[in-house]
Parts: sequence; C-alpha cells; structure tokens
Amino acid sequence: MGPALWLALGGLLALSARLEGRLVDQEDAGFGECDRFFYAETPPAGLAAEGHVKICQRSEGTEHFATLYSTRDRIPVYSAFRAPRPLPAGAEQRWLVEPQIDDPNSDLEEVMNEADAITTVSNLGSKQALSSDYLDSDYQRGQLYPFSLGSDFHTAMFALTNAAPMTPTFQERWYMNLNGLMDQALTPQCGSGDDLYIITGAVPSDSKVKDRVTVPELVWLAACCAVPGGGWAMGFVKYTRDGAVIEDVMVKELEKLLPFNPQLFQNNCGEAEQDTEKMKKILEMVNHVQDEERMVQSKESAGPLSATRSKRSALLPPDAPEERSSVLGRLIGFVATPFIKLFQLICYLVVGILKSIVHFLWYVTKQAVNGIESCLYRLGSATVSYFLAIGEELASIPWKVLKVIVKIIRALLRILCCLLKVICRILGIPVRVLVDVATFPVYTMSAIPVVCRDIAVGLGGAISLLFDTAFGTVGGLFQVAFSLCQRIGYMITFDSSGEL
Repeated sequence: MGPALWLALGGLLALSARLEGRLVDQEDAGFGECDRFFYAETPPAGLAAEGHVKICQRSEGTEHFATLYSTRDRIPVYSAFRAPRPLPAGAEQRWLVEPQIDDPNSDLEEVMNEADAITTVSNLGSKQALSSDYLDSDYQRGQLYPFSLGSDFHTAMFALTNAAPMTPTFQERWYMNLNGLMDQALTPQCGSGDDLYIITGAVPSDSKVKDRVTVPELVWLAACCAVPGGGWAMGFVKYTRDGAVIEDVMVKELEKLLPFNPQLFQNNCGEAEQDTEKMKKILEMVNHVQDEERMVQSKESAGPLSATRSKRSALLPPDAPEERSSVLGRLIGFVATPFIKLFQLICYLVVGILKSIVHFLWYVTKQAVNGIESCLYRLGSATVSYFLAIGEELASIPWKVLKVIVKIIRALLRILCCLLKVICRILGIPVRVLVDVATFPVYTMSAIPVVCRDIAVGLGGAISLLFDTAFGTVGGLFQVAFSLCQRIGYMITFDSSGEL
C-alpha cells in the first residue's frame, strides 16, 4: 500500500470523528446550510412526506451533500450534491449512523461510528438501517452518492443514511454508470462543473431485507447545469432487475416515474433557455456509456471468471501491490497475448452470432406461436359464440311456440265472441219489432176509453165551472143590491126619527 493511500486512510479515520450530520427542522423549508446543493437553493418540491427527515451532511465545518431520508423504508429518498471530483477508490469503509434519527433527544449532533453508537444511542435502528440488516443477505450497502465521486472529504458518503440495498452486481454497475456519466457526459458539458447540480434517489419497492430495509425498485439521477445561456437538464433511470441498462429520460418524464409526481428543479432548471446542442452531445456520450455496460454484461455472460478479474483489477488503486511474475512467464504471456486476444475475439464473435441466431429463431418462433395462438383464440371464440347463439335460439323455441298458441287461442275466442254478438243482434231485432207491432193495437184500443173519459171529465168540469161562475155572479149582484137597499132604508129611517 502506497504512502498516498495511507495518508488518505489516515485522513478518513481522523475526519470520521469530526463529521457532522445535522438534522434539519421539519418546519424549515429547505436544508439549512445545505441549500447550496440545490438549483436556485430550492430543494425538490413534493417529495417530503411523513416519516422523512432532512440531513445536512458536514465535515470539518463544511457541508458536502444533503439527504432526505425515509425512516419508514430506512433508505434515502434522495441525496443532492454539486460537481463531484473523483478520487481513487480503496478507502476503508467505516459505516456511520445518525443518532438523532432514532433518538431525537440525543445531544449527539455528529454522525458517529455504528459500533460506538450501540452503547450511547437508545433505540438504535428503530428508524434507520444498520449494518446488521445487510448481514447474511444478498444485498450490500449501495451508496446513492458513491464515495468514488466524493470531494476531498468523502467519509460522509459512508453514512448509512446515504445507502440502500443493492446486489453486488447492480452496485458495481451503478457506480460504473455514475462514473461514466460524470466523466464523459455531464461534467464536460457544464463548463468547469461548478454549476452542475446532481440529485440521486431511489424509489422503494414491495421487497424488504429482513423485513426492515426496503429494496429499491429503481434508482435515478437528475442533473441540472445552471451555466447562463448554455444550461440543460437531464434525467437517468436504472431498474434493479437483472440485465437492466441505465436509461436517459427528460426531467419531466423522470418526475412522472417518481412518487407524488414532484418537481425536482425550480422552473425545470431554466427550461426556456436550455442548450439543445449540448444535450445532443450528452446523449451521444450516454449511448457510449450504455454500450460499455452492455459490453460488460456480454463479457460476464461469455466469461464470468475473466470479467470478475478485470473488475477487481479496475477497482484496485493505482499503487496497489501486484503479483510479480517471472521473466519466462512474462515472455510467454507476451507471446500468447495476441493469440489469446484473437481467440477471445473469435469466441466473442461466435457467441454474438449464436446469440443473434438464437434471438432471431426465438423471435420467429414467438411470432409464429403468437399467430397460432391468436388464430386458435379467434376460432375458439367464434365457435363458442356460434354455439351460444344456437343454444339461445333452441332454448327460445318452446317459449315462442307457447306464445303463438296463446295468441291463436285468444284470436279464436275473440272471433267466437263476435259471432255470438252478431247472432244475438240479428235475432234480437225482429222479436222486438214483432212485439212492438203486436202490442200497438192493444195499447191503442185500451187508450180510447181513457181518452173519452178524460174528455167527458173535462167537459163536465167546464160546464160545472160555467154554472158556478154564473150563479156566483148573480148571487153577488143580488147581495150588492140588497146591501144598497138596506143602507138606503136605514138612512130614511134616521131622517124620519130626526124630524120627529
């Protein structure tokens, strides 16, 4: 191990005791001093929820990145940082925990070693993941902000609040993708890189490690270059399933894939003034990174042992000790290398051709099977529909016959009733007429005496009335005359007596 690496490890051990991970009050709109890691000093809108805590990771009095941590899933929602400057790998991994997440009343405001926190922090691991959660599992502590992208003080990246469960293969490719994107695509197209804002996050799935730590369904990266007049914004997604290659998407499309449909950058990182030419160049380099990843996957499928050795050698620091071979071995290796490379190339071509042939045959077979399945499905559906229609018609025949019989009977009954009414009317008219004709003389003859009697009674009454009138008139006249005579006689008598 070289002196430079010893100095780096010594610095890491010294800085681990001076590293701070201050929790930010939930009432604060931002991340405090760590707001500078976000474009326009504005954190993503819409991702903060219940159970999420804000962490401003610091060391030596300097802020290095910000993390939004989910205490429910025990993985980070995202980590935000600025233009990273890669450092050699190989540093000792001393994983750290945040005491105040599990114990809000703790006066320990510094991120500390997990082994030391066991005896000093109460309820350790109740709301955050621990290294024990990853033991005897198929997952490793994968950093959203990898230490290989860290600045001069990259011990902060070993905080467990910056880690999510990843398989060894996926973790290695994720680091390779980030390094390739930063070195080849993002940083070169953003000036000196000082105006480059990076957010890396994870979307939880339904799977958990030991029923505690949620396994991500996918990890993502959003980049915003705030260079005046030449800025841009890009998004990247990588699913955790086997064989998945990192995909480039627009930031708006990335936001649709995330929970709560957030806004990652204020004003979409100056969307109206973005440089499309630089974005095209970025996409060209992204295609190169994707091709490299596909090549690695092909090499792993063709020769897992050689690919593993090459990966291990790529992860070793430049000054790491190597096994010394003899002069004869070097000479044999020098002579055999061209043949080995040629053989590997031939094998690679043969494997590629065979894979292409197999893929083509599989595609043709799949299309043929799909066509046959489609034809059989349509034939079966048509047959079933035909028999169902026939069955419905057969089942409805008795009911229809019964309805016809009922209608026929009702029609016959109506015809019979009409005939009876006609007969009755035909028979009823002559009888009534004959009765009336036969009874007319009887009614006429019997009415004559009554009429004569009524005439006689009327004549008698008229005569009697005349007699009564005449006698009454005569009697009245006699009575008047008598009364006059009597009155005259009385007056004569009175005058005679007066003289007397």
